[in-house]
Amino acid sequence: MGSGFSHGRLNPKTGLNTRLEDFMGSLSLCIDRAIANPVDLVLFGGDAFPDATPPPFVHEAFASQFRRLADANIPTVLLVGNHDQHSHGNGGVSLSIYRTLAVPGFIVGDRLTTHRITTRNGDIQVITLPWLTRATLLTRPETEGLSLSGVNELLINRLEPVLEGEIRQLDTSVPTVLLAHLMADRASLGAERFLAVGKGFTVPLSLLNRPQFEYVALGHVHKHQNLNPSNDPPIVYPGSIDRVDFSEEKEDKGYVLIEVAKGEVKWEFCPLPVRPFRSIEVDVSEAENPQKELLKALKKYDIQEAVIRLVYKIRSEQLELINTNQLDEALKPAHSYSIRAELISQLTRPRLPELGVGNQLDPMEALKAYIDNKTDLRDIVADMLEAAQLLLNQQPEIWTEEETSI
Repeated sequence: MGSGFSHGRLNPKTGLNTRLEDFMGSLSLCIDRAIANPVDLVLFGGDAFPDATPPPFVHEAFASQFRRLADANIPTVLLVGNHDQHSHGNGGVSLSIYRTLAVPGFIVGDRLTTHRITTRNGDIQVITLPWLTRATLLTRPETEGLSLSGVNELLINRLEPVLEGEIRQLDTSVPTVLLAHLMADRASLGAERFLAVGKGFTVPLSLLNRPQFEYVALGHVHKHQNLNPSNDPPIVYPGSIDRVDFSEEKEDKGYVLIEVAKGEVKWEFCPLPVRPFRSIEVDVSEAENPQKELLKALKKYDIQEAVIRLVYKIRSEQLELINTNQLDEALKPAHSYSIRAELISQLTRPRLPELGVGNQLDPMEALKAYIDNKTDLRDIVADMLEAAQLLLNQQPEIWTEEETSI
């Protein structure tokens, strides 16, 4: 909650960004369903906000909805995700206030442990596995000289016995749910590929696919998916409750409703009526009247209250034929929109000879060849090369000198 503001506008009546209001509306519908049913337990899979220190008005919007669960005496588990932590991975800063205030029935899952929760219809065990970083599990000397894959393997080897220890202590007569915020190795990514790159590690599905779990509830990936179609147990990302950007324009958004008992589970994905995102791409480079073609193309789409991205390909000599005021007028029914012209002359420019087929260059040499032909980048050549080298070396994030307990 609090992301994607660039796709919204200020609501003069409330003073809030309309995209924040969209997320508030989606969350409100989730809470409505939880109270109306009513459910016995609510599990929140993490990433409440874009970062660990959201503005007070965003925090208040989130809290006002979850307060309804406390008023309805519905136990709730708030799992700590990567965006709920500081960049060095310590603490569920944005959610810790709920533990500090001792909100009745609320559990903050900021460490790997098992919670036995008493609900209206019996007990359930929830193992919380928050977002774990390399710094959480390892110390710097342990990783010196290791490749990225080697570090990942070491992390899994450290995590596995800790999780196994929790599993062995389970009460086998009580149903169990694993609530985890992580990147599973078979998950299809959405916007989070850009939001958390290099910050965590990939967990093999075999670590999660355990007969002791009736259900595995995952957070982090924005796209809804079930990683275990055989449902023994279901390993499900519900996805985000609203769209963050255009990479998610074709994804359904919603939440998951679960019925669980010892040895059996039923689950259902419940879609939410979220605001549509729509990309409109038009090639008018061969049109005699490109303005007419653009307006004609826009009429084919339902843009009412949608977030629109109009991209059109055009030749440089046609630019004077485009009336942006008319485009603005045509896009007025949209909630918000952006317009971008792509010049054909730039898109189809011949490749650099040194980057052609048959030439083999390492990534740094290829980057240098590209920069040498881009006069507008000359002032930042050194910075670009340094940044590229750091990426290629896969420099680890900041490590703590002392091992942190999980």
